[in-house]
Amino acid sequence: FRSGKLLLLLVLLLLLLVLLLILLVLLLLLLLLLLLVLLVLLLLLVLVLLLLLLMLVLLLLLLLLLFLLVLLLLLLLLVLLQVHLLVLLLLLLLLVLLRLLVLLLLLLVLLQVHLLVLLLFPLVHLLVLQLLLLVLLLVLLLVLLVLLLFLLVYLLVLLLLLLLLLLLLLMPLLVLVLLLLLLLPVHLLVLLLLLL
Repeated sequence: FRSGKLLLLLVLLLLLLVLLLILLVLLLLLLLLLLLVLLVLLLLLVLVLLLLLLMLVLLLLLLLLLFLLVLLLLLLLLVLLQVHLLVLLLLLLLLVLLRLLVLLLLLLVLLQVHLLVLLLFPLVHLLVLQLLLLVLLLVLLLVLLVLLLFLLVYLLVLLLLLLLLLLLLLMPLLVLVLLLLLLLPVHLLVLLLLLL
């Protein structure tokens, strides 16, 4: 009877030891699971920090690109302004020279015709003089029309260049908006991961 009790006690002790071992194994598994969870959280945190750093670097690069584009456009505007002033000066000089040449030629022709008419046809002198004056006026009008057409073409070209500059100014802003729209889902995903 005593030996049966001892065997029963031994069996109970063995069962307790087995239960304790099972509990220890479960505790170890829980600790390992907690470590894995902590590692995953650390990895997520590192990924979030890397994404934020990447976004910051991209924004800085975009700002630098915008700054460089603005500087380039300002330089281009200065060059265009100088070219514009130079062209205007050349046009004014050309206009003055053309007027002087036309006036000199017309004066010479008028003088010769005047002398010829006075010698040959004194009665027709007035009619010839009037015709020459009309021709002079027509030539001057033609010269002025040509110069006006040239100025209009130049102004149209300048307007097109200004429109292109405005388009170049707006392009970096559009690129920045598109990049921000592309980075917005990444930012929302990072926030969701942080909340989880």
